[in-house]
Amino acid sequence: MLKRNLIANYLGQGWTALMGLAFVPLYIQYLGIEAYGLIGLFAVLQAWLSLLDMGMTPALNREMARFTGGAHSAQSIRDLLRSIEWIAGGIALLIALGIWAASGWLASDWLRAEKLPTEVVAQAFAIMGVVTALRFVEGVYRSAMVGLQRQVLFNGINASLATVRGLGAVALLVWVSPTIEAFFLWQGLVSIITLALLAGVTYYLLPTGDRGGRFSVQALRGIGHFAGGMVGITFLALLLTQVDKILLSKLLPLSEFGYYTLAAVVAGALYMLIGPITQAWYPRLCELHARADFAALADTYHKGAQLVTVIAGSAAVVVMLFSETLLHLWTQNADLAARTAPLVSLLTLGNLLNGLMWIPYQTQLAHGWTGLTVQINIVSVLVIVPAILWTTPRYGAIGAAWVWVSLNAGYVFIGIHFMYRRILSTEKWPWYSRDVLAPLVLGLVAASGIKWVVPNPTGNLEQLALLALAAITTLSVSAMAGGHTRQQLQQRLRPLFPACWRAS
Repeated sequence: MLKRNLIANYLGQGWTALMGLAFVPLYIQYLGIEAYGLIGLFAVLQAWLSLLDMGMTPALNREMARFTGGAHSAQSIRDLLRSIEWIAGGIALLIALGIWAASGWLASDWLRAEKLPTEVVAQAFAIMGVVTALRFVEGVYRSAMVGLQRQVLFNGINASLATVRGLGAVALLVWVSPTIEAFFLWQGLVSIITLALLAGVTYYLLPTGDRGGRFSVQALRGIGHFAGGMVGITFLALLLTQVDKILLSKLLPLSEFGYYTLAAVVAGALYMLIGPITQAWYPRLCELHARADFAALADTYHKGAQLVTVIAGSAAVVVMLFSETLLHLWTQNADLAARTAPLVSLLTLGNLLNGLMWIPYQTQLAHGWTGLTVQINIVSVLVIVPAILWTTPRYGAIGAAWVWVSLNAGYVFIGIHFMYRRILSTEKWPWYSRDVLAPLVLGLVAASGIKWVVPNPTGNLEQLALLALAAITTLSVSAMAGGHTRQQLQQRLRPLFPACWRAS
């Protein structure tokens, strides 16, 4: 099931990411860089308002996974789902009303729009509020399906709807109305369809209980401790990952914020390579912990951590070294690529360091341990907020990007040691040496060699060939440098090339 879910996550999330990235140049072309900055703020808004779920959806994900391991009855898990539905619905209504009420102030007093009229920006914010509320409730059913480990089905639905969302938005902008209001109205329509479909499928997957699900205070109390810890983690994580965007949206002109948003989108695509792994691994880690099979848990931990380094590390190295080539090929805009490339390289490095911590973090959650992440993130917030406030006025967006890199380097080289004092205490140095450093360093050497040997191409085919060569070579070298990934490759290649193994 783990391999099947992993493949499904990569196919589904990969296609979803492609739909999200492929049309960005068209959004900028038809809407302008200022309007694209509003789309970036929409993503920030969704991230911050996810805090209002008070840790319920991560807790629901965990409890659904525990249900598959026998820790819940069909009736108790239905009661938990129904309880969370009621709370999420009420919060979603408050979100929509709150953003609508604040839309005028956000348009006139917060943003520094130079071309878009204030009335247009305010209307866009009002529509954003409704779409954000719908996606907030979607999160309940997404968490339930992932926790049930029905990730093949979930990714099929998600990828299909992402296609409708992306292609429909482009068609609307090209042939109907090239306005930011039309863009967000289409997002709202697709979210209504998504919500109805995910809710129906979730209830279909759950076994029937003695009665229909009911709101249950007792069910909510059962997840209270874990959910409370997740609230703290989510709040602090949002401060760490979104405070740069919030400050820059105020300090920079909306057009300049649009360039930063574009860089963040490109660098954020790295999480699309990490997310499928952690999404597949987390329920399995929870299941093994519930069964107290700690040997299998440690083995699963290393396999997941090494896979993150090989796949995400290879991609990050290529993006960092060839950022301008990638951006030019994608956008066909030399000026846009030159402006954005340094930010892309730095933000990608920071995201890679952050991503290396995802499997350790999921393992902590599988143990029900949220305190360490809360404590580390409190210290990090106390550092990053004043650091950004100091660097941004002096160095602009590039200063904020360096702060992000420094913060995540602290996680990898300092914060992780506290985890290994309590859990997986014998696995620290194997994680550093085998799971992280070996694949990453050798992949970096391979990509650097290609960049040194191959001149910078100018044509589209030459640029594409260079990126493909760098990606394939870096991934191959990194995979062979990792023990678990090398073993998996050998198992797949042995039936195809038996003569090679007989000769060796």
